[in-house]
Amino acid sequence: MTALRLNADMGESFGPWAMGMDEAVMPVVDLANVACGFHASDQDHMRRTVQLAVSHSVTIGAHPAYPDLMGFGRRSMACSHDEIENLVLYQIGALSAFCRASGTEVGYVKPHGALYNDMMNNHDVLAAVMRAVKAFDPALALMVLATRDNHPVRSLAASHGITLWLEAFADRAYDSGGHLVSRREPGAVHQDTEAIVEQARRIALGEPITTRHGQDLIMEASTLCVHGDNPESIAAIQRIRQVVNPPASDA
Repeated sequence: MTALRLNADMGESFGPWAMGMDEAVMPVVDLANVACGFHASDQDHMRRTVQLAVSHSVTIGAHPAYPDLMGFGRRSMACSHDEIENLVLYQIGALSAFCRASGTEVGYVKPHGALYNDMMNNHDVLAAVMRAVKAFDPALALMVLATRDNHPVRSLAASHGITLWLEAFADRAYDSGGHLVSRREPGAVHQDTEAIVEQARRIALGEPITTRHGQDLIMEASTLCVHGDNPESIAAIQRIRQVVNPPASDA
């Protein structure tokens, strides 16, 4: 079984509007993808989320997005490659300030929403993101989607001197190439807790999952994304933790 680190999107509240259940999720995960103000969050929520992560010894990652608060970062935007590089760099820097104020640092970068999907479908966009990561700190890891064939992404990362963390999703449907089915399509997000836990188990064991068209898909992943926006999700995360990283035997 692969020891998968659990990651979750955090700090996505904005002003008086609350999003997610960060206090319940943070103790269960290993990695916190902290929103940086472009798709969600603000300076107050960013700082509180960083402090919460530090209190639970959770590694903090920047979760940059297109500047799309109205659309929660889930709409592609016509940004040039230079603009993408700069907006990612800007957001890493903002989160880094709050990390430094709490005696810690940004450990990795995971783009959000449409930017994440765009970089996985367009290597020019991915290269722009990689340039931003390298410009800020070449030691930072970049989290990318684990697909059926990771060689092209690995080759691009090697050319930029970037470390990759391959990510899988417990609650998302996949197409035949190992890409996420668009949220605009029915069935893109699994709702059944048992199905979510079983997909996590299969990914951790290196067993095939079934794509939406019925093909087998085996993914090489080092981290698993989980979501915690309601009490049922919290219970699922706790079960996923037990499945992918069970406690050591006393024997």
